[in-house]
Amino acid sequence: MTEAGTTPDAQPPLSPGRSRSGLYSLQSFAGTIVIAVFVITFIVQAFQIPSESMEKTLLIGDYLLVDKAHYGHSGVWSWLLPYRPIRRQEIIVFRYPVNPQQHFVKRVIAVPGDRVRLVNKHVYVNGVRQNDAYATFKEAWPDRFRDEFPEGGFYGDRISAKWSMQVRKLTEDGELIVPEDSYFALGDNRDDSYDSRYWGFVPRENIVGRPLMIYWSMDRNDIAVAHPLPSDRLSSLTVDVTQLLNCLRWHRMLRIPQ
Repeated sequence: MTEAGTTPDAQPPLSPGRSRSGLYSLQSFAGTIVIAVFVITFIVQAFQIPSESMEKTLLIGDYLLVDKAHYGHSGVWSWLLPYRPIRRQEIIVFRYPVNPQQHFVKRVIAVPGDRVRLVNKHVYVNGVRQNDAYATFKEAWPDRFRDEFPEGGFYGDRISAKWSMQVRKLTEDGELIVPEDSYFALGDNRDDSYDSRYWGFVPRENIVGRPLMIYWSMDRNDIAVAHPLPSDRLSSLTVDVTQLLNCLRWHRMLRIPQ
Protein backbone atom coordinates (compact mmCIF):
# COMPACT_ATOMS: atom_id res chain seq x y z
CA MET A 1 0.00 0.00 0.00
CA THR A 2 1.35 3.45 -0.96
CA GLU A 3 0.83 6.95 0.26
CA ALA A 4 -1.63 9.18 -1.53
CA GLY A 5 -0.20 11.18 -4.42
CA THR A 6 2.77 8.85 -5.01
CA THR A 7 3.45 5.86 -7.23
CA PRO A 8 5.48 2.75 -6.41
CA ASP A 9 8.10 3.50 -9.13
CA ALA A 10 8.68 7.17 -8.30
CA GLN A 11 12.39 8.08 -7.78
CA PRO A 12 13.58 10.68 -5.30
CA PRO A 13 15.08 13.81 -6.87
CA LEU A 14 18.87 14.00 -7.16
CA SER A 15 20.58 15.76 -4.31
CA PRO A 16 22.68 18.87 -5.04
CA GLY A 17 25.79 16.87 -4.05
CA ARG A 18 25.14 14.18 -6.65
CA SER A 19 24.48 16.81 -9.35
CA ARG A 20 27.77 18.56 -8.60
CA SER A 21 29.63 15.22 -8.67
CA GLY A 22 28.25 14.43 -12.13
CA LEU A 23 29.18 17.90 -13.35
CA TYR A 24 32.73 17.56 -12.03
CA SER A 25 33.08 14.17 -13.76
CA LEU A 26 31.92 15.67 -17.06
CA GLN A 27 34.33 18.60 -16.69
CA SER A 28 37.18 16.20 -15.88
CA PHE A 29 36.42 14.10 -18.96
CA ALA A 30 36.22 17.18 -21.18
CA GLY A 31 39.50 18.44 -19.74
CA THR A 32 41.18 15.13 -20.54
CA ILE A 33 39.94 15.31 -24.13
CA VAL A 34 41.21 18.88 -24.50
CA ILE A 35 44.65 17.92 -23.14
CA ALA A 36 44.84 14.88 -25.43
CA VAL A 37 43.92 16.96 -28.49
CA PHE A 38 46.49 19.59 -27.50
CA VAL A 39 49.24 16.99 -27.08
CA ILE A 40 48.47 15.26 -30.40
CA THR A 41 48.16 18.58 -32.25
CA PHE A 42 51.14 20.45 -30.85
CA ILE A 43 53.50 18.17 -28.93
CA VAL A 44 53.75 14.49 -29.98
CA GLN A 45 52.47 12.18 -32.67
CA ALA A 46 52.99 8.49 -33.42
CA PHE A 47 54.54 7.28 -36.68
CA GLN A 48 55.62 3.94 -38.11
CA ILE A 49 58.78 3.34 -40.17
CA PRO A 50 57.61 1.81 -43.49
CA SER A 51 60.90 1.49 -45.43
CA GLU A 52 64.58 0.68 -44.99
CA SER A 53 65.86 4.08 -46.15
CA MET A 54 67.06 5.04 -42.65
CA GLU A 55 68.82 1.77 -41.74
CA LYS A 56 70.57 1.14 -39.44
CA THR A 57 69.34 4.12 -37.44
CA LEU A 58 65.66 3.31 -37.94
CA LEU A 59 64.33 -0.06 -39.04
CA ILE A 60 61.13 -1.26 -40.66
CA GLY A 61 58.83 -2.07 -37.76
CA ASP A 62 60.06 0.74 -35.52
CA TYR A 63 57.27 2.87 -34.06
CA LEU A 64 58.17 6.44 -33.18
CA LEU A 65 56.87 9.16 -30.96
CA VAL A 66 57.61 12.38 -32.82
CA ASP A 67 58.32 15.61 -30.99
CA LYS A 68 56.36 18.30 -32.84
CA ALA A 69 57.27 21.14 -30.49
CA HIS A 70 60.98 21.78 -31.13
CA TYR A 71 60.64 22.69 -34.79
CA GLY A 72 57.25 24.40 -34.62
CA HIS A 73 56.75 27.85 -36.05
CA SER A 74 56.76 30.78 -33.67
CA GLY A 75 53.41 32.34 -32.90
CA VAL A 76 50.81 32.25 -30.17
CA TRP A 77 52.48 29.21 -28.55
CA SER A 78 56.05 30.59 -28.64
CA TRP A 79 55.88 31.52 -24.95
CA LEU A 80 55.08 27.92 -24.01
CA LEU A 81 56.68 25.51 -26.49
CA PRO A 82 60.51 25.27 -26.86
CA TYR A 83 60.94 26.14 -30.53
CA ARG A 84 64.47 26.19 -31.99
CA PRO A 85 66.14 26.12 -35.44
CA ILE A 86 66.66 22.92 -37.40
CA ARG A 87 70.29 21.81 -37.44
CA ARG A 88 72.45 19.68 -39.68
CA GLN A 89 72.64 15.95 -38.89
CA GLU A 90 69.26 15.96 -37.14
CA ILE A 91 66.58 13.45 -38.12
CA ILE A 92 63.27 14.98 -39.20
CA VAL A 93 59.77 13.75 -39.99
CA PHE A 94 58.11 15.72 -42.78
CA ARG A 95 55.33 15.70 -45.31
CA TYR A 96 56.65 14.42 -48.64
CA PRO A 97 56.76 17.49 -50.93
CA VAL A 98 55.45 15.56 -53.95
CA ASN A 99 52.54 14.06 -51.99
CA PRO A 100 51.94 15.80 -48.61
CA GLN A 101 49.62 12.98 -47.54
CA GLN A 102 52.71 10.81 -47.05
CA HIS A 103 55.27 11.26 -44.26
CA PHE A 104 58.99 10.67 -44.74
CA VAL A 105 61.82 10.34 -42.23
CA LYS A 106 65.29 11.51 -43.30
CA ARG A 107 68.38 13.24 -41.92
CA VAL A 108 69.05 16.93 -42.53
CA ILE A 109 72.31 17.25 -44.43
CA ALA A 110 72.29 20.93 -45.38
CA VAL A 111 70.36 23.99 -44.20
CA PRO A 112 69.49 27.24 -46.02
CA GLY A 113 72.58 28.89 -47.49
CA ASP A 114 74.74 25.74 -47.40
CA ARG A 115 76.59 24.43 -50.43
CA VAL A 116 76.31 20.63 -50.64
CA ARG A 117 77.67 17.86 -52.86
CA LEU A 118 78.45 14.14 -52.74
CA VAL A 119 81.86 12.76 -53.73
CA ASN A 120 82.18 8.98 -53.91
CA LYS A 121 79.04 8.67 -51.72
CA HIS A 122 80.37 10.95 -48.98
CA VAL A 123 78.78 14.32 -48.18
CA TYR A 124 80.61 17.63 -48.33
CA VAL A 125 78.96 20.77 -46.93
CA ASN A 126 80.62 24.13 -47.61
CA GLY A 127 83.72 22.26 -48.77
CA VAL A 128 84.09 20.17 -45.59
CA ARG A 129 83.56 16.42 -45.57
CA GLN A 130 80.91 15.50 -43.02
CA ASN A 131 81.12 12.79 -40.40
CA ASP A 132 78.71 10.18 -41.74
CA ALA A 133 79.52 7.30 -39.38
CA TYR A 134 75.76 6.73 -39.08
CA ALA A 135 75.44 6.08 -42.84
CA THR A 136 75.10 2.62 -44.38
CA PHE A 137 76.56 1.73 -47.78
CA LYS A 138 75.28 -1.53 -49.27
CA GLU A 139 75.89 -1.37 -53.00
CA ALA A 140 79.33 -2.23 -54.37
CA TRP A 141 78.78 -0.94 -57.91
CA PRO A 142 79.07 2.82 -58.58
CA ASP A 143 76.18 5.03 -59.63
CA ARG A 144 77.27 8.51 -60.64
CA PHE A 145 73.86 10.09 -60.17
CA ARG A 146 73.49 8.63 -56.69
CA ASP A 147 77.11 8.85 -55.53
CA GLU A 148 78.36 12.08 -57.16
CA PHE A 149 75.36 14.36 -56.72
CA PRO A 150 74.85 16.93 -58.26
CA GLU A 151 77.73 16.44 -60.71
CA GLY A 152 76.74 12.88 -61.61
CA GLY A 153 74.35 13.98 -64.33
CA PHE A 154 70.63 13.47 -64.82
CA TYR A 155 69.20 10.71 -66.96
CA GLY A 156 66.17 8.52 -67.37
CA ASP A 157 63.07 9.04 -65.25
CA ARG A 158 64.85 9.06 -61.88
CA ILE A 159 64.01 12.72 -61.25
CA SER A 160 61.39 15.12 -62.57
CA ALA A 161 62.17 17.69 -65.23
CA LYS A 162 61.28 20.46 -62.74
CA TRP A 163 63.81 19.24 -60.16
CA SER A 164 66.46 18.71 -62.84
CA MET A 165 66.08 22.34 -63.96
CA GLN A 166 66.17 23.60 -60.37
CA VAL A 167 69.38 21.68 -59.66
CA ARG A 168 71.09 23.15 -62.70
CA LYS A 169 69.96 26.63 -61.72
CA LEU A 170 71.21 26.33 -58.13
CA THR A 171 74.51 24.54 -58.82
CA GLU A 172 77.78 26.52 -58.77
CA ASP A 173 81.24 24.97 -59.01
CA GLY A 174 79.79 21.51 -58.56
CA GLU A 175 77.91 22.41 -55.36
CA LEU A 176 74.16 22.69 -54.87
CA ILE A 177 73.15 25.85 -52.98
CA VAL A 178 70.25 25.30 -50.57
CA PRO A 179 67.71 28.15 -50.88
CA GLU A 180 65.92 29.98 -48.09
CA ASP A 181 63.38 28.01 -46.01
CA SER A 182 64.53 24.73 -47.58
CA TYR A 183 66.52 21.72 -46.41
CA PHE A 184 68.51 19.00 -48.18
CA ALA A 185 67.77 15.60 -46.61
CA LEU A 186 69.20 12.13 -47.19
CA GLY A 187 68.46 8.68 -45.83
CA ASP A 188 71.11 6.98 -43.71
CA ASN A 189 70.87 3.98 -46.03
CA ARG A 190 72.69 6.06 -48.59
CA ASP A 191 72.55 3.53 -51.44
CA ASP A 192 68.84 2.76 -51.09
CA SER A 193 67.02 5.93 -50.13
CA TYR A 194 64.51 7.96 -52.12
CA ASP A 195 65.52 11.40 -50.86
CA SER A 196 66.40 14.98 -51.82
CA ARG A 197 68.66 13.77 -54.62
CA TYR A 198 65.59 12.49 -56.45
CA TRP A 199 62.72 14.86 -55.61
CA GLY A 200 64.22 18.06 -54.21
CA PHE A 201 64.37 20.14 -51.06
CA VAL A 202 62.21 19.78 -47.97
CA PRO A 203 60.25 23.03 -47.49
CA ARG A 204 60.34 24.39 -43.94
CA GLU A 205 56.55 24.34 -43.75
CA ASN A 206 56.49 20.58 -44.45
CA ILE A 207 58.57 19.62 -41.41
CA VAL A 208 56.45 18.00 -38.71
CA GLY A 209 59.07 17.33 -36.04
CA ARG A 210 61.87 15.06 -34.87
CA PRO A 211 61.79 11.47 -33.55
CA LEU A 212 61.56 11.60 -29.78
CA MET A 213 61.99 7.88 -29.13
CA ILE A 214 61.24 4.39 -30.43
CA TYR A 215 58.38 3.25 -28.21
CA TRP A 216 57.77 -0.09 -29.98
CA SER A 217 59.73 -2.26 -32.40
CA MET A 218 59.02 -5.59 -34.02
CA ASP A 219 60.64 -7.61 -36.77
CA ARG A 220 57.84 -8.50 -39.16
CA ASN A 221 59.94 -11.18 -40.84
CA ASP A 222 59.80 -13.20 -37.63
CA ILE A 223 55.99 -13.17 -37.47
CA ALA A 224 55.54 -15.75 -40.22
CA VAL A 225 54.78 -19.22 -38.91
CA ALA A 226 57.34 -21.79 -40.00
CA HIS A 227 55.05 -24.80 -39.38
CA PRO A 228 51.28 -25.41 -39.15
CA LEU A 229 49.43 -24.01 -36.18
CA PRO A 230 47.78 -26.35 -33.68
CA SER A 231 44.15 -27.14 -34.40
CA ASP A 232 42.72 -26.15 -31.01
CA ARG A 233 42.21 -22.45 -30.26
CA LEU A 234 44.07 -22.34 -26.94
CA SER A 235 47.24 -23.87 -28.36
CA SER A 236 46.97 -21.63 -31.42
CA LEU A 237 46.68 -18.56 -29.18
CA THR A 238 49.72 -19.69 -27.20
CA VAL A 239 51.75 -20.01 -30.39
CA ASP A 240 50.59 -16.58 -31.58
CA VAL A 241 51.61 -14.92 -28.31
CA THR A 242 54.96 -16.73 -28.29
CA GLN A 243 55.68 -15.66 -31.85
CA LEU A 244 54.73 -12.08 -31.04
CA LEU A 245 57.11 -12.01 -28.08
CA ASN A 246 59.89 -13.51 -30.18
CA CYS A 247 59.55 -10.89 -32.92
CA LEU A 248 59.73 -7.93 -30.54
CA ARG A 249 63.03 -6.06 -30.62
CA TRP A 250 63.23 -5.26 -26.92
CA HIS A 251 66.69 -3.69 -27.20
CA ARG A 252 65.33 -0.95 -29.48
CA MET A 253 62.37 0.09 -27.35
CA LEU A 254 62.65 3.47 -25.58
CA ARG A 255 65.76 4.25 -27.63
CA ILE A 256 66.33 7.84 -28.75
CA PRO A 257 67.29 7.91 -32.48
CA GLN A 258 70.41 9.93 -33.24
